Amino acid sequence: MAIGDRYKTGQRSPANAYYAWDGYTDGTSSPSPTSEEQKIKLENTEVFPPINSCDKGAFWKMTSYA
Repeated sequence: MAIGDRYKTGQRSPANAYYAWDGYTDGTSSPSPTSEEQKIKLENTEVFPPINSCDKGAFWKMTSYA
């Protein structure tokens, strides 16, 4: 679990950290998530969410530890 590691919807967070949206699991990149959905903070073992505004699975990239 390092800064820059990528995770996807349904996986569990390996650390207390901040993550940024990094694309959709279906290979598309549009429509863009809302600004509120583009960055998240998860605690250890919390599940990575989908992008609810378009009901798509997402990839998340760790940006920093919380």
